[in-house]
Amino acid sequence: MHIWVDADACPVAIKEILFRAAQRTGIGLTLVANHAMQVPKAPNIRFVQVERGFDVADNLIVGRAEAGDLVVTADIPLAAEVVEKGACGLSPRGERYTADNIRARLNMRDFMATLRDSGVETGGAAPLSQADRQLFANRLDQMLARAR
Repeated sequence: MHIWVDADACPVAIKEILFRAAQRTGIGLTLVANHAMQVPKAPNIRFVQVERGFDVADNLIVGRAEAGDLVVTADIPLAAEVVEKGACGLSPRGERYTADNIRARLNMRDFMATLRDSGVETGGAAPLSQADRQLFANRLDQMLARAR
């Protein structure tokens, strides 16, 4: 298993949880973003900076992720692509993306985009809460335990 992170919009608190998990387990962790960021100096933690552009980071992750890998992202279309390849998806709020739920998530995303495009104010996502962080950490630990 390798962990790939769509790091452009990943909250700092989630990155810190991922860094600790990678250091504790030795599992490979790669953050992909179009802007520079600091990562801990560890042989199993990498950062890949991609050019700015639409879906450049997503395309790199889809191209490199393999069945059994874990992809951390809030991007539903990216999650759908990696789930189709046999990878696992996990949102920064701890929601697992699976073959059973990804279609419904895509449909809801498209529906909300249609509402916003027609002028309906849908509000944004709630700030990341302590409960979200705890759920993410718990789900990550479960997935890492299964991978061992």
